[in-house]
Amino acid sequence: MSGILVDSPAARPRFRQPCAEDLAVATPSVTTDHTNQDVLEVFALHRDLACLPVTEQGRPIGLINRSIFLSQMSKPYHRELYNRKSCIAFMDKEPLVVDAEMGIDALTFRTVEYGEKALADGFIVARGGQYIGLGQGLQLMRVVADMQAERNRQIMQSIDYASTIQRAMLRTSRDTLAATLPDAALVWEPRDVVGGDFYHFAAFADGWFAALADCTGHGVPGAFMTLIASSLLTQALEQQGPRDAGALLMAVNRGIKQMLGQTDREADQEARRLPGATASDDGLDAAFFWFDNATRALTFAGAKSSLFVLQPGDADGAMVNGARMGVGYVDTGMDYTWQNATVPTQPGTLVFVTTDGLIDQIGGPKEIAFGKRRMREAICARRDGSAAEIGDAVLAAHRAWQGAQRRRDDLTFFCFRAQ
Repeated sequence: MSGILVDSPAARPRFRQPCAEDLAVATPSVTTDHTNQDVLEVFALHRDLACLPVTEQGRPIGLINRSIFLSQMSKPYHRELYNRKSCIAFMDKEPLVVDAEMGIDALTFRTVEYGEKALADGFIVARGGQYIGLGQGLQLMRVVADMQAERNRQIMQSIDYASTIQRAMLRTSRDTLAATLPDAALVWEPRDVVGGDFYHFAAFADGWFAALADCTGHGVPGAFMTLIASSLLTQALEQQGPRDAGALLMAVNRGIKQMLGQTDREADQEARRLPGATASDDGLDAAFFWFDNATRALTFAGAKSSLFVLQPGDADGAMVNGARMGVGYVDTGMDYTWQNATVPTQPGTLVFVTTDGLIDQIGGPKEIAFGKRRMREAICARRDGSAAEIGDAVLAAHRAWQGAQRRRDDLTFFCFRAQ
């Protein structure tokens, strides 16, 4: 038994990020000069030792699995045949050997690529080619789980803070809306902590401007798009004023296409064919409208968005459709023109606009979309109520329809009743 090495724990350098050395457990090892009888004695002394590394001049060359070894040695005449032979007879000659400084992420990928054997038997950790310890697959999985939990915690903290920023960005519009329109309702419910829908409301001496938009994606990517689109809209309002809704859509369209490089369809398609290509095709669906206090006319321009207008005495109401072209996408021309539609209103006229998160939600017994018809029915059923009551009725109908289905998208809608 002389010469069998037991690596004593030594002071190890501390790393900011966990690495393979952090998982290296000091275990006995044998050399090629040791016999199978020596291995039997090691396993007898260390009953919790599942695998025994084999080294040659300090360099790991194999791994002896306890169960496999004892099974072989228990066969008839195997002890007589193999007791005095070198321990390499029953060792795994191709164990997973990793450098002590290998990061946990790289070690995990390497272990999975190596197969179940590395997860069951463990892996040998070496520094400068010299054996320092043995790592266990189960311990690696525990460390990975802990790291992932910590990463998720940090990510959620960041997303929660991003939500605070996004809500602060929208707060001015919500406060202005509340101060300007006495009978209005605004619902903004991101599917995740942050969302890809946004709204904008601004009051002026002669009227007010409102916008409702659904940007590409939801969650964090969608929230980034809302920041881009909202800042471009704010800039366009400062430069052009609020009265031409179609022109404002054009300005936002140009801004997105220039900012994201979505200016040439053919070039963009060619870029997508390149290895590792990340060419974007992002934009938004939107409803922009200007209300003139003097004429009581609502000027509307929509990009894949519609208005539902319910006039006093009208039984069913009417949809005012926007253009079937989104804002900022590769397929949308740089100079595409959105036409304005003029909607007359009178005291009691109800106007409702929503993103597609409301109408596209799957639910009901047949698992189909909520749709515009059910939206209109919910509105008309409470037509004499306040905008807030109508909004609550639409939400209640939507949630009942959704049932146990997963929320598909962000949900935002705005309704107001003309005074």
